[in-house]
Amino acid sequence: MSSIDPTPAYPFGHGLSYTSFDWSDASAVGPAGEAYADPTDPVTWPVDGEARVRVTVRNTGSRSGTEVVQLYLHDPVAQTTRPVTRLVGYARVPLEPGAAADVTFDVPADVTSFTGRSGRRIVEPGAVELRLGRSSGETVAALALRLTGVERQVGHDRELLTSVRIEHLLAVPHSA
Repeated sequence: MSSIDPTPAYPFGHGLSYTSFDWSDASAVGPAGEAYADPTDPVTWPVDGEARVRVTVRNTGSRSGTEVVQLYLHDPVAQTTRPVTRLVGYARVPLEPGAAADVTFDVPADVTSFTGRSGRRIVEPGAVELRLGRSSGETVAALALRLTGVERQVGHDRELLTSVRIEHLLAVPHSA
C-alpha cells in the first residue's frame, strides 16, 4: 500500500513575477489609533469594531509588475476548530519600477465570526493575528490583535467584507 502526499505543489495565492517587490512598515491600528508594537502588546480590537492594517509595497525590480497583497486571519484560541488561516482580504497593486503604494485594509470584527458551540454565529473575544502575505504559505508580517468585549452574537446583517484602499506614493528613481 502506498501513501500519496496530499501537500499541494504551491500554496494558495502563489504567483510568479518578472520583477521583485519589497514590503515594509506593516502595522495594525486599533479604533483609538494605537499602533502595533510587538506580539506581547497586541492592538485592541472591539468585538463590534474595526481594525486597520497597513503595509507599503515597492517595486524594486527593473520591470513593471503587479503584486497581490493578501490578508489572512489566524484565530489560535477559538472555542471550536477553525481554519489555520483564512483569506479575509486582498489587493492587486500594479507598480512601475521604483514606485510604491500604501495598502490599507479596514477589517470589521464580524469577519472573525464563526459558529460557536451553542450553534450561534459569534464574535469571540481573544487573541487573533492578521497576517499579510504573498500567499498562504509566505507570510510577510503577522500582526497580533486582541478582540475585546463580551462575546457578541451576529446575525444575517453581519459585515463580512474587508475594504481596501491603495494609495500610490511618489516614485523613487530606480537604479539598476
